[in-house]
Amino acid sequence: MIDTPLYFGRRNRMVKDLAAKGSYSGSALEAIGRVARHSFLETGLQERAYMDIPMPILENQTMSQPSTVALQSTLLGSVSGKKVLEVGTGCGYQTAVLLEMGAKVFTIERYKSLCRLANVKLKELGYSGFTLFFGDGRNGYAPAAPYDAILVTCCAPEIPARLLEQLSPGGRMVIPVNCGSDERVCNVKADSVSQKLWVITKTAENCYEKSEAGACNFVPMLEGTVK
Repeated sequence: MIDTPLYFGRRNRMVKDLAAKGSYSGSALEAIGRVARHSFLETGLQERAYMDIPMPILENQTMSQPSTVALQSTLLGSVSGKKVLEVGTGCGYQTAVLLEMGAKVFTIERYKSLCRLANVKLKELGYSGFTLFFGDGRNGYAPAAPYDAILVTCCAPEIPARLLEQLSPGGRMVIPVNCGSDERVCNVKADSVSQKLWVITKTAENCYEKSEAGACNFVPMLEGTVK
């Protein structure tokens, strides 16, 4: 999809609106400003690509709204030159933002159709420096671990222990979790349907520090893969 002046102008306005209403990092906003979001959508949806709304993609999944992408990318901190695991590739839009931020991205997706779509689209747009895997994101990807950062784009019923294990000391994970009354780092059970975005930092002593980054709304993290 050609990045026409019309789409370019809409994207610039969207980035200016995000900068005005949120505390997002400059690197995240600059990256979002360089990614042609409309290219990751079907033709009939492209006119709404630069509105701050989630958009439907294949397999009843969604592309996160730009403010959510900006927030998660900001919460990761500086990722330039660092190894990042993305759980939930989707259509590849968030992957592209991470690549524009200078990250070396390992991304995993449970839907085979989305894997194929994202891989083709990212390459069509000229992106490299990413490795895409088909698999169950709850398990991460141990052969390439440890990771400097982990970004999860689906809501977990609890924080997966295998993801924590694959985080480098000093590394950071940003993950949405179904939260109830029990909010222990490794055992956040879904006693209610509310979702919270958490930032988990692994200390040098292999302990974890957790901070809340607000309410959120993501598709659920599901078990297994779909071919």
